[in-house]
Amino acid sequence: MSAPTMRQLGDVIPLPAAVRPDSTADFRIPSGVSVSAAPAAAAVADELGVLLRRVTGFAVPVKEEEPENGGFRLRLDESVDEAKSPESYRLDIAADGVTLSAPAAAGLFAGLQTLRQLLPETAGGEVTIPGGRIDDEPRFAYRGTMLDLARHFYEPADIRTFIDTIAQFKINHLHLHLTDDQGWRLEIDGWPRLTEVSGGEGTGIDGQGPGFLTAAEYADLIAYGETRFVTIVPEIDLPGHVNAAQVAYPELTCDGEPVQPRTDAEVGYSSLCAGKEETYAFVEDVIRVVAGLTPGPFLHIGGDEALSTTAEDYRTFMTRVLPMVGRYGKRAIGWHEMAAVELPPTAVPQYWRIEPADDGVARAAAAGHQVIMSPADRSYLDMKYDESSPLGLDWAGLVGVERSYDWDPADRLPGVGEESLLGVEAPLWSETLRSRADVEFMVFPRLLAIAEIGWTPRADRSWPEFRRRLAEFGPRWTAQGVNFHRSGEVDWK
Repeated sequence: MSAPTMRQLGDVIPLPAAVRPDSTADFRIPSGVSVSAAPAAAAVADELGVLLRRVTGFAVPVKEEEPENGGFRLRLDESVDEAKSPESYRLDIAADGVTLSAPAAAGLFAGLQTLRQLLPETAGGEVTIPGGRIDDEPRFAYRGTMLDLARHFYEPADIRTFIDTIAQFKINHLHLHLTDDQGWRLEIDGWPRLTEVSGGEGTGIDGQGPGFLTAAEYADLIAYGETRFVTIVPEIDLPGHVNAAQVAYPELTCDGEPVQPRTDAEVGYSSLCAGKEETYAFVEDVIRVVAGLTPGPFLHIGGDEALSTTAEDYRTFMTRVLPMVGRYGKRAIGWHEMAAVELPPTAVPQYWRIEPADDGVARAAAAGHQVIMSPADRSYLDMKYDESSPLGLDWAGLVGVERSYDWDPADRLPGVGEESLLGVEAPLWSETLRSRADVEFMVFPRLLAIAEIGWTPRADRSWPEFRRRLAEFGPRWTAQGVNFHRSGEVDWK
């Protein structure tokens, strides 16, 4: 008996830009199958070889020579139109083999994720792939999700597993919220107490989330993400959300007096002092170290919920700190409150609230700034699915799977249209979470809705069709050991 496969060429998530099925070109994988690729595509070819060996049980060698017949070919075609995204690709499936071509390795990897979804997740007999051609490229360059390590720390092994799962859906940025009132989760050279004290036992919500990343562990995560074409975006939240830093170093308070650790979920009570030079020496040290550890282009400086910082002090702080990010070679991202000040040319506001308009973000867009869209009432993965959800919050409302899918970022804010969007991100805050299983329950399946919004042409998206395709992922996630939420909105297979 043949192993079950997705028999329709377009039954993948995110939906590709152009799908042309050809039922006469279905490819049955033969026992002598091989993978061929030039050295520049060797890493993706190796990934494909591992995948094929798992689902077919065949040896599947990977080599540079073109297969004589019945093989998989990976081709880097640098002659492709330069206007094309490096993540674009073409997948041709014919009766005599499969050819995946792209202008860059990132495109080959994206195409591999599509091909993976057309294969069974586990071995089980003869495997046939539906024939035809897919031409594909992303709608937005930035498609992200966020893990809050400050409220609850997740071990590097769990983060790597998370990267593996999100990369299957062409999510290409992982934003790590590394500091907050309840904990500091990244080692900073020259400031050891940040992690010794505020990354130690008793930190996190209710004291249940201790731990931190050493510089070496952080570098390893970045390197691992690069193998999955996922860029790590570190966040150091400033000037609010800093109680953990002030516990470790009381000189960072305005009066120099110690503050008590906080493990509750309140926000808005802490602030760095905009009038002290010690503040800027600390901030510049942290930015310098984090920028030096991070090869990716972005450094997130937070900027939200600074409720105990006066408007004047906030402007003073941001005006001085934002240029530091550029001096150390990075592009600043910040929660959209930072748009209250004049931004450096490459700075990116990230909109996170639920209001229908924001003047600061609209001004930034009009001035040419790119925007990341993360409205809490659509994209926050820590919101409850429904009233019975055992985890999550509900301050932004209940966010089911259809609500996560049935919106468009180009319509979200007046003055912030398609041309102003860098992309979309789905944040996950950790106030109610305690494990990787909790993370997976809140993220899947809703992250796939955000992934499709970020990749698929707007005109091609349809909730009924997405819901049908999504139903196929129950067995796949079960086979992968992913603790997904079996939402009643989906007729799971």
